[in-house]
Amino acid sequence: MTLRDTNGTGIILINEGALLPPGAAIETEPFLPGWRAVKNLDRTALTQNIKAAHWTFFYLAGDIRATVLGSNRPATIRKAAKRALARQDGRIYNALEITSVEAKNFLGIPYVSVIAHSRHIQQDLCLVPVKTFASRIAVPQREEVVAMPLKPLISSL
Repeated sequence: MTLRDTNGTGIILINEGALLPPGAAIETEPFLPGWRAVKNLDRTALTQNIKAAHWTFFYLAGDIRATVLGSNRPATIRKAAKRALARQDGRIYNALEITSVEAKNFLGIPYVSVIAHSRHIQQDLCLVPVKTFASRIAVPQREEVVAMPLKPLISSL
């Protein structure tokens, strides 16, 4: 699915440095510096392709919205996608899916609103690596555990 064939909805961008499953037939084309658009697969086909390789294609909740001035043209959609990528709040995900593109006018001035969702392609089933997750859990020191007062489990009536 290319930008030429669509109004921009359904475009999936993949970071150029992203690891992809070996043997996956994913064709891309340049979209923005550092990002490529998947051109031969839609979201469903891409997900099936990644799952067939025993990898995971995460969909992250929470939309990313961007609005730019201009009519519904490829250059304007690229500009809006660039703004959406900048709004990922420092999260390091290797893909982005544009889920909605709306061209509107306000007082005769055209603008395009884009809604996108962060996506992530990886081999593991957990988005947060187990080592990272386990290292973030605060484990009380032994002295703290011993010093904690015990509370009765059953209250007397």
